Amino acid sequence: MVNAFFFLQIFLALLLIGLILLQGRGAGLSAAFGGGGETFRTRRGVEKLVFYATIAVAILFGLSLIASLLL
Repeated sequence: MVNAFFFLQIFLALLLIGLILLQGRGAGLSAAFGGGGETFRTRRGVEKLVFYATIAVAILFGLSLIASLLL
């Protein structure tokens, strides 16, 4: 059972890294200091799908970490 969580966490971590890298580059830290007026734009199409998939995988990764700690 512990091995299953181990491999699940590795898979989710790699998937999360891939999804984060697929997202478009933003202004980064410079947006916090006044730059980056395009920060508040609407996501559409594939970009929206990747955004929500990233959130879902991050939540699943966190839940798998908590579950592995409890077992």
